[in-house]
Amino acid sequence: MGRRILLVSTVCWPSVARYAGGFAAAGCEVHAFSPGEAPVAASRYVTQHHLYSAFTPIFALRQAVERSACDLLVACDDRAVAILLRLANIYEAFAPLVARSLGRLENYSEMLSRNGSLAAMRAAGVHVPDTFAVSNEDELEDRLSQIGFPAVIKADGSWGGEGVAIARERAAAVQAYRRLAAAPSRLRSLARALKRHDAHFAREALAPVRRAISLQRFIPGTPAASAFASWQGKVVAAIHYDVLVAEGTIGPPNVIRRLDDPAIEHASHAVAQRFGLSGLHGLDFIRDGEGTVHLIEINPRCTQGGTLAFGPGRDLPSALASAAFGTMSGMRPAIANDTVVLFPREWQRSATSEWLRLGHHDVPWDDPAVLRAALGMPATKRRA
Repeated sequence: MGRRILLVSTVCWPSVARYAGGFAAAGCEVHAFSPGEAPVAASRYVTQHHLYSAFTPIFALRQAVERSACDLLVACDDRAVAILLRLANIYEAFAPLVARSLGRLENYSEMLSRNGSLAAMRAAGVHVPDTFAVSNEDELEDRLSQIGFPAVIKADGSWGGEGVAIARERAAAVQAYRRLAAAPSRLRSLARALKRHDAHFAREALAPVRRAISLQRFIPGTPAASAFASWQGKVVAAIHYDVLVAEGTIGPPNVIRRLDDPAIEHASHAVAQRFGLSGLHGLDFIRDGEGTVHLIEINPRCTQGGTLAFGPGRDLPSALASAAFGTMSGMRPAIANDTVVLFPREWQRSATSEWLRLGHHDVPWDDPAVLRAALGMPATKRRA
């Protein structure tokens, strides 16, 4: 078996390109399946780029898998997970590769349910806030009476904070439920497609989809997270961290601090084992005022924290490649500072931020086209 990795992404996150560098350092030949404008398409670490299509995703992915002759698939966003599962379901010949890459496919329907996945983790002894499936407004009213305010309303199949609302009183909760539960109108989807230059919204206009909704008790505190690599249900590397600065209440992190936390470690192992996971995954937590961490969400794909390299057992691409291919071929130099300023958001938030002085600057100096893309500049290199 070779060491060919296919990064599967339907979005334009710069973090995907950082994984390309990590897997290249681990001795892998890296291919990328993504939109043409994604930073990873221009990364110096990508041997070949394969173009993603929002309108024919399964056909395009099948072509990318065949042309890359990849040995392992890495899902880089939630939509990528969904199309990988559909590929395995539609084409039996690809099911073994998808299962090798993601783990036990029969467990993904439960893991992709916000309510179902957290219920399973509560049963495994992990601290989880009260979380309930809500299918109508009467159920919403009953559960709100039980958990009180603030309350968190979440839509399955969403990410990046777009499918999450924090309601501080009943009218706001009902409004958020109606907005998240209803399939968007065709007119709204078309308007969003034009405004955001994103064909996915145009596709939603053709086939609107209602999402399952869950209601979660709000836990006051600060965010924390885990990014881990697992193989056949066992964690092979993990990075745990507190979020020191984030974009808004539910936005992505700007500054993180790596730490060792037994409760986060336990939750990471419990998730990997319960769902039989392989690949790269992430967990989101809230650390309350007493220091207890509460698992609030499972990310069934790689996350930004996993792009960082903190040495043996804490370099996710290297550990996953080693587990999948049986040999250790390389690893990036370890970051010496546990406090990391993620590029470029903290620079953009405040040029005088104290974290710019105290933390490691996670700037992709080694990948100039990705650096330009992160700064909003046009990439200088494309691969067809």
